Amino acid sequence: MASFSTLNTIILRLQCTFCSTIVTERLLVFGASEMDNRITITDLWQAKQERRRVVAVSCYDYTTARIVSQANVEIILVGDSAAQLILGFDTTLPATMDFMVAITAAVRRGAPNVYLIADMPFLSYHTTVADAVRNAGRFLAEAGAQMVKIEATTAHLDTIQTVADAGIAVMAHIGIRPQRISTTGRFRAEATTAEMAVDLIKLARQMIQAGADALLIEGTATEVAQLITEQSEVPVISCGSGSGCDGQILIAPDILGLSQGRLPKFTKAYDQLGVRAIEAMRAYSEDVKSGKFPDAEHSYHMKDGELQRLKELLQANP
Repeated sequence: MASFSTLNTIILRLQCTFCSTIVTERLLVFGASEMDNRITITDLWQAKQERRRVVAVSCYDYTTARIVSQANVEIILVGDSAAQLILGFDTTLPATMDFMVAITAAVRRGAPNVYLIADMPFLSYHTTVADAVRNAGRFLAEAGAQMVKIEATTAHLDTIQTVADAGIAVMAHIGIRPQRISTTGRFRAEATTAEMAVDLIKLARQMIQAGADALLIEGTATEVAQLITEQSEVPVISCGSGSGCDGQILIAPDILGLSQGRLPKFTKAYDQLGVRAIEAMRAYSEDVKSGKFPDAEHSYHMKDGELQRLKELLQANP
């Protein structure tokens, strides 16, 4: 027989799914037809049960989201790493709620059918539980997100539970937590010792018991991430935590080879669009400087005979 805590967790998930669906369906601006084909949290749970690996991508804009939505990707996470990739900051901390809501809405417009997760930025859930619920709700009501992600420690268990109780699906982000850069100084792989692993496994259990409907594990030893996945009844997504999780996530610019500078060990570029983009920009620059662009084909023209009429008009009215 299931324990009371397990039954309570299931009830919370059902409440979360129901409320999230109701809120999203009322966002008429996204269209009923798009809602019919949208991936839901039920699909993610089913994928876990059937041991089908889930593909997730982090992106931040309408144009990229349109590309991702055509690539057999189930999840898009609009991460606060946009502060670095889009705005050029050194950390994720400068991302604000207004900024995150705006780009999440843009991604939803570009990818109406994927499962959309919004990243709760720094200070959006750290102040009070009421602020956390209010800000999480903005992502659903204003941007069409279906889940919010919270970088969580044991200090955030009440926050996770309260947001989940409000009918908002939550992904708990454990392992490396970029928002804590001021306390860690630099990032290192997590759970590389038995003692560290025990703490992380315990934290994962606490997150699920508090109502988390999914986990994201970042920068964690493969063996430990796999153990957590095997013991967890919710989907577990790996960000640099090995192949034993239910799904994987990378940042779109990294996948496309657009990122420059030193990249994390776990990233992999599947193309070098950055190099090709520079070449294209240089070709454009050379064509402009040489007068090759724009040519007649890429310019608008007056209708036949209108230029002669214009000259006559100008001569008649000097």
